[in-house]
Amino acid sequence: MDSFADIDRSDAAGRAWVHDAIRKVEADANRSADTHLLRLPLPTCPGVDVYLKDESTHPTGSLKHRLARSLFLFALCNGQIHQHTTVIESSSGSTAVSEAYFAHLLGLKFIAVIPRGTSEEKIALIEREGGSVHLVDDPTAISAEAARLAIETGGHYLDQFTHAERVTDWRGNNNIAESIFNQMRYERHPIPSWVVVSAGTGGTGATIGRYVRYRRHDTRLAVADPEFSAFFPGWRDKDPSVHTDRGSRIEGIGRNRVEKSFVPGVVDRMISVPDGASVAMARAASRVLGRTVGPSTGTNLWATLVIARGMAEAGEEGSVVTMICDSGERYSCTYDDDEWLADLGIDCGPYTDLAADLLGGAPGA
Repeated sequence: MDSFADIDRSDAAGRAWVHDAIRKVEADANRSADTHLLRLPLPTCPGVDVYLKDESTHPTGSLKHRLARSLFLFALCNGQIHQHTTVIESSSGSTAVSEAYFAHLLGLKFIAVIPRGTSEEKIALIEREGGSVHLVDDPTAISAEAARLAIETGGHYLDQFTHAERVTDWRGNNNIAESIFNQMRYERHPIPSWVVVSAGTGGTGATIGRYVRYRRHDTRLAVADPEFSAFFPGWRDKDPSVHTDRGSRIEGIGRNRVEKSFVPGVVDRMISVPDGASVAMARAASRVLGRTVGPSTGTNLWATLVIARGMAEAGEEGSVVTMICDSGERYSCTYDDDEWLADLGIDCGPYTDLAADLLGGAPGA
């Protein structure tokens, strides 16, 4: 008989651990009720209804809870995470908080590679969830450092910036797009004219943009981008090689390069939002909502209200949906601190009245 190779790497105990890990992640999703969809009254735009998908109500307090769950399931099903795997991520904060939660749920070590200067509140949340922090001086180097650390430790780099667009089933399966459209069913304008998101990885925009095409909705996708981010110029110039000289000053969104998870073909419109406008809108919206929201929510809402105002002035009616990404409590020592903002070079002053004007007529504005 001719010789042949036969290598069997079956591991019954390892497979049983993975099965149980997937069960735990799915059980967590089943325990968590879907996030709320809030209506923001705008009497000055009577034909346009604005809604806020409140992602701050996830167990880890942000939109990134969905992404972290999907990244863990993706890695578990790909055979990349095992019982003793060290899990590593490059993150400016919220993704790492959520991933630390899931790593702790599965009894795994988690290391977050984050820029030095990330808010103390977010670092404390990562550590509270059982994760550890690896600080990097250059915010643009966190991905390379996370990859290096994964090799050094023999761990697995989740790599949200590459995998965010593919780990979620964009056809449905209770993703954020399906959730929005289900919750909109009984509203005055059930099919939104626009959904507005900001981009950190681009994964949420990719999911929503693909879903509306798959379901043959006329909904358009707008992406709001902060200063110094490469997404806007990369999309405008159809050049995915664009790099900017510095990182975003709005924590959690904007990148100095066009990430692999950003899918430009599903984006109908992009709005570049000044950082001072993002913070001014977050503060104004916090007064209207009666609770604080983070600066990336300010970016979203600024672009959303620009679109809503434009629709009203053109005599159009319809609905616009955007996200509350996380709570402003995570930024009390940073974006709520005028001296900290001044050191960063962010001036809210020129945008304070504009934010109130865009919110004009909303209770508390």
